[in-house]
Amino acid sequence: MGVFAMAKVRVRPDNNKLFFDFRVFGHRFREQTALTDTAANRNKLERLLAQVAAEIEQGSFDYRKRFPASKNVARFEELQQTQHHALVQLSDPVPSAASIRSDAAPSSTPLLREFAEIWFTEKEVEWRRSHKKGIRNDLNNILLPRFGERPVGAIAKSDILSFRAELAKQQAKGRGVMLSNRRINKILNPLRQILNEAADRFDFTSPFLNIKQLKVRKTDVKPFSLEEVKLILHHVRADFRNYFTVRFFTGMRTGEIDGLKWKYVDFERKLILVRETVVDGEEEYTKTDGSQRDIQMSQVVFDALNAQAHITRNRSEFVFCTRNGTPYAHKNVTNRVWYPLLRSLGLSRRRPYQCRHTAATLWLAAGESPQWIAMQLGHSTTEMLFRVYARFVPNMTRQDGSAFERLLVSSLADEVKPFFGDHIAPQENIAS
Repeated sequence: MGVFAMAKVRVRPDNNKLFFDFRVFGHRFREQTALTDTAANRNKLERLLAQVAAEIEQGSFDYRKRFPASKNVARFEELQQTQHHALVQLSDPVPSAASIRSDAAPSSTPLLREFAEIWFTEKEVEWRRSHKKGIRNDLNNILLPRFGERPVGAIAKSDILSFRAELAKQQAKGRGVMLSNRRINKILNPLRQILNEAADRFDFTSPFLNIKQLKVRKTDVKPFSLEEVKLILHHVRADFRNYFTVRFFTGMRTGEIDGLKWKYVDFERKLILVRETVVDGEEEYTKTDGSQRDIQMSQVVFDALNAQAHITRNRSEFVFCTRNGTPYAHKNVTNRVWYPLLRSLGLSRRRPYQCRHTAATLWLAAGESPQWIAMQLGHSTTEMLFRVYARFVPNMTRQDGSAFERLLVSSLADEVKPFFGDHIAPQENIAS
């Protein structure tokens, strides 16, 4: 019959009782049991569900016999009768492709909003919280309002292309510009995955076949020169000098420096241990496994962190934090500190992420080993280093960070003074 899919044994969180969850004729059915969630009970019910699936595929399933007390019996029998009539109509000589598309596919597949929830539940275990939040927002606010009430098998390629064209004419929220190709691709990717998965499970051709991602313009890195770095650190608000010193000379990502905790600052070995990040105010695992790394402190970074310890070590577990001890909200730092500073100095508007690119290019300019730089940045290979920063590679001779150390000492010794806080005079070295 080809009408049965996604049969699962699930558990109710309120009473820990198992229930059947399956879909027939594009409609969801759930049948409760009195069995608690144990391995033995799950195996028992899964065997029974496999029998139900086989009977439905063979056309011999009797809902009333399997679940005699169920309130779903009448609903199932009505759908069964409707499906029978549809199959009779399709058996007429020389049916048109349009009639098969409009009658057979939609009636045998779930609504997109229903299948999207199943897909989301199955996939969310793979995602970081920030990614999950983004997918959820795009589903609720963009995709489901447009396609939610459509059967997955009834969504055509033309529907997607029309939707994409509409997105290209929309303005980005609060920015006064059209949605970028990157953003449009990001919106469509969950829809692509949902429909591709549905096509695989319900045996129809995915409407995304031969629809390519929109071409995204390569973003050029715009690192700061050492003179610009000196200018920024000299004029930045004193309470953010240590923060931006560490950003400029470690290559840490925004979430990594905002999530840096004192327990990950090893003054004795002069290492910063990157183990966690903060994204949208929530602590998370790093971007990738490769992002877990130990960054060597230059003397400038060591001094900045030592100064910062006098300010926040007794206030918070986070190295850089608000007066309440909470990690910085990166949007506030960017909009209230960073961009106003660049404007006042007459420097072109660049995201704080360019601090990471600046560290990479300064290391390269100092002649450090690409392998060492890749390790500091959390890259598994040097491939990205050469691809992104190729024009900043004049010489590669050093292996251990010493060349960069000499560059900083000679250029910044008299320009950048660590900030210890207005109420505290520089004390003895905390690392000692």
